[in-house]
Formats: sequence, structure tokens, C-alpha cells
Amino acid sequence: MAFDVTPLPYADTALEPAVSANTLSFHHGKHHKAYIDKMNAAIEGTDLADKPMEEIIAAARGTNQGLFNNAAQSWNHGFYWHSLAEDGGTPTDELKSMIDSAFGSTEELLKQLQDRGAGHFASGWVWLAVKDGALTIEETHDGDTLADKDGVLPLLVIDLWEHAYYLDHQNARPAYLKAVTEGGKLNWGFAAENLARGTTWTYPA
Repeated sequence: MAFDVTPLPYADTALEPAVSANTLSFHHGKHHKAYIDKMNAAIEGTDLADKPMEEIIAAARGTNQGLFNNAAQSWNHGFYWHSLAEDGGTPTDELKSMIDSAFGSTEELLKQLQDRGAGHFASGWVWLAVKDGALTIEETHDGDTLADKDGVLPLLVIDLWEHAYYLDHQNARPAYLKAVTEGGKLNWGFAAENLARGTTWTYPA
């Protein structure tokens, strides 16, 4: 089984001005595809060839860094495309209650996502997740992922790698984070689906 790049769930102009069609053409069409192609090549003919991507990530963690990086980055990108939307809407009542309990308000959550994302050194990812029954902001470095982490349920993620924002915002990561979070591009419907399901999203086979 070979994996494919997940199709964008919106037009390539849908995230502007936070993320331009030009950025998506490189980020989705080239970066994500490169991770997928390298992972597919690495698992071909092995006992991982027919496994779900989440199992490949778990098997490669700590044992095969090259495969882990490409599989985890493939999963993270698939999750990231769904974490964004042209009109992300607003949190459901259940999510809003959890946000208020953990952060005081949606505005404070967005501020903390911006602050944690801007403060993350070098490349990585900033996540909204559920841990121990409460919302939390998590960070993973470089290609690391929450896809195979027990006890943590990812709801949304924002890519902090420079290729996610450099064509639009140059080195101003805070401007990108502000545009995504305050510009209505976080997909609260996707977050609600992940919360309701209660199990980690799976990359489509």
C-alpha cells in the first residue's frame, strides 16, 4: 500500500491572506509530497508496507529516524491541512466550555497559541490537544508528532516550519500565527470532530 498526499479540503486561495496559494503550491504540492514519496520508498517491500501510517510512525520511533521523520511529517501535514479552513467557524459549546475552563476565554487561548508558537525555537509544531480530560497546548520539535502518543488527543495543529509562512510573512512567524488564529482560519469543526471521536485522527489509506 502506498500513501498519497491528502487533497486540500479547500481551494488553494481559501486561506489567504494568512496562507497564500503560492505557499500552498510549494508546501502541499512539494514539501508534503516529498515526505510521502520518501516514506513510501522506505516501507516498500517491508513488513510495514501494509500498515496504517500511525503504526509506521510508532514502529520507527527510536529505531529508524529517517523513516520516522518522513512518516511523522507526512501525518502532521495531513492533519495540518484539516486544522485550517476558509471559515473556521467558532468552537462548539462543549469545546467552548473546555476552553474557558483551561484558558479563561477563546481569546486567551489564541494568544497562548501565538505565544507558544512564536517562542518555539527553530522548526516544529504547536498543538491544541486533550490530556487528562482537559485542553492543553503542546509543542513538538522538528518532525515529532502526537500521532502515536498515548494519553494525548490532538485537536488542531499549526505548522511552525519556515516553509509554512516564509513566502507570505518572511521571517515574521508571529504575523503568520496571528493571521491564522485571529483571521478565522482555525477549523473548529475539525477540532470538534476529533474531540467527539475521542481517538486520534487517522491518515487516509
